[in-house]
Amino acid sequence: MKRWLILFALSPALLAAPVSAANAEAGGTALRLAIQLTLAALVPMFFVTLTPFLRISVVLHFLRQALGTQTVPSNQVVIALASLLTCLSITPQLTAIYEGVIQPYNKGTITEEKALAAGGAQMKSYMVPFLGEKEIALMLRVSHSAAPKSPADLAFPVIAGAYMLSELKSAFKIGVLLYMPFLIIDLIVSAVIVTLGMIQLPPVMVSAPFKILIFVLADGWTVIIDAVMKSLEVMR
Repeated sequence: MKRWLILFALSPALLAAPVSAANAEAGGTALRLAIQLTLAALVPMFFVTLTPFLRISVVLHFLRQALGTQTVPSNQVVIALASLLTCLSITPQLTAIYEGVIQPYNKGTITEEKALAAGGAQMKSYMVPFLGEKEIALMLRVSHSAAPKSPADLAFPVIAGAYMLSELKSAFKIGVLLYMPFLIIDLIVSAVIVTLGMIQLPPVMVSAPFKILIFVLADGWTVIIDAVMKSLEVMR
């Protein structure tokens, strides 16, 4: 206890003591390492929110709910498929970032600030075509920022927020279109069951096999994935 009291009493003097060049350099290195680790920890969040993963994963979850298969395919399969499709969709951007940012930074030809700026500019150029006017206006109002002359001049947080809202909007639109044919099947099955007087029989037990059968016969996975990927290409 006495040791902690002595350290507490001497803390103002220690903080006011002059810092040597070696200590300053060590502190700068530690701060840089902390920033790098923080950015590395945020990479999964950026991958989930600032890439097509957001749209693809939401659409796949809508599809699973529409089919009535609550846990098939599992969450692991949905995430793995969405991640693979996302990497395939943004391959040009990943290649450009690796060749124009990561390699020069590893060689020491550019600084960390320039590397972050170049990587952010590359991602901004990808996200801007997907932004909606209402989403941009909302983010500008929330951030209390003035409207720029062009979308390319928007700040990265504004673009990120507008991109997430735009992707969620597009994903929900696709989800509604997915639900409609399966909803019609549910209504038909429910009407038939009520007509036959089998009220105790849950309509889901009867409609689920029919929905899965129609989905398989129509090659649903290929059709839906192809439609989602085409929607990402049209916006570019």
